[in-house]
Amino acid sequence: MLSIGLTGGIGTGKSLVSNLLNDLGATVVNADLLGHEAYLPGTMGFDLVVDAFGNKIVGDDGTVDRKKLGPIVFSSPENMAKLNSIMHPLIHDMIQAQLTEYASDGTDVVVVEAAVLIEANWEALFDEIWVVTSEKETVIERLKERNSLTREEAISRIDSQMSQDERIEHSNTVVTNDGTIGELTDNVKKTWNTRVVNN
Repeated sequence: MLSIGLTGGIGTGKSLVSNLLNDLGATVVNADLLGHEAYLPGTMGFDLVVDAFGNKIVGDDGTVDRKKLGPIVFSSPENMAKLNSIMHPLIHDMIQAQLTEYASDGTDVVVVEAAVLIEANWEALFDEIWVVTSEKETVIERLKERNSLTREEAISRIDSQMSQDERIEHSNTVVTNDGTIGELTDNVKKTWNTRVVNN
């Protein structure tokens, strides 16, 4: 089985690339969704996160309310580091378990879409790391349109993340997404044929 870790900065089009790879026959796992599962009520993640940040982050329905947790962690690097130190190992183990299960099922190619793949030191889980890139101005325009951000807010989001060059240093291949969906589809097919089909 070939395991591919797919990452990239905000607004580069990771999910779009995931969908295209799924169309080409890959099994896709979304690490963000695993992250949500990792602190559902009754899990160790829930207990650890509530212990760390208090009952004020628990909503009326008994789950961790991300709208309450968000401002606490995004406003403080220390709180973000604390949350990551709890969640990253848990999500790592969930990804590892899924990869093991798919391998035993005879799955050919698994793609794990993970925004913080490199920051969380998950590279060792994968045979290959693919990075989706876009020019900064392209990303700014996407974030203004998609997330209704101002230019300054968009730049702030981009600059708060690991740089694109740093991600590329850790990658086996780069998928560029600066043009149309048709151009991206061609890029993804070309990468798939080079790295998967003919490898």
